[in-house]
Amino acid sequence: MPVTGSDILDARGVVKTYRTGALEVEALRGVDLRIPRGQYLSVMGPSGNGKTTLLNCLSGLDDIDEGTVLVEGEDIHAMADSRRTEYRAQHMGFIFQTFNLIPVFTAVENVELPLLLTGVKAGEARERSHGMLDRVGLGHRTEHRPAELSGGEQQRVAVARALVAKPAIVWADEPTGNLDSQTAKPVLELLGELHAAGQTLVVVTHDAGIGAMAERMVRVQDGRIVADGRPGEI
Repeated sequence: MPVTGSDILDARGVVKTYRTGALEVEALRGVDLRIPRGQYLSVMGPSGNGKTTLLNCLSGLDDIDEGTVLVEGEDIHAMADSRRTEYRAQHMGFIFQTFNLIPVFTAVENVELPLLLTGVKAGEARERSHGMLDRVGLGHRTEHRPAELSGGEQQRVAVARALVAKPAIVWADEPTGNLDSQTAKPVLELLGELHAAGQTLVVVTHDAGIGAMAERMVRVQDGRIVADGRPGEI
């Protein structure tokens, strides 16, 4: 089925097998998934059943063995590695459980890094980074390094970094997994605000409460999507 103007992602028959010596583990078994532009999608399922692998394969972080993944009409797995890396930097944002901030960089330096890597001039990169930190409520913490920030603040810096290049789609893997419920709340509220503003979000989570915040949920089990619908129906 062709991608329509409203689809940002169209994955068909995606297979991913991990091989260690003679051992083979089929992590994804022919996954089909379409994501309309602007949708907030949560991906849930038991640990070890393919949630993170699905995110990594759909975003091009991992190679696939079979199938196609079109993002904004482009087959990301048909690209050379260097082109795929460039494409991710320009069109995707990533939020991870472990924040992945550079310890010796200030908040604003961490946020501007993706812009500098894609050739944005230093002055513009710094200005856009300050604006994005303002947006996530950290305009007063721009010169602080990660060790000087709380866990929730560090994750909001990571969110700002994911958004600063104005990505078409943001991928989040357990974005509040290292935060307590009180610290996680403003991060989750921020994700909701981003969706309300039209951002496409794909959030992998084991937390049913977080999954229910999305407008659509898919459940992954044994490398397959076994349910797909509104959170209240699954």
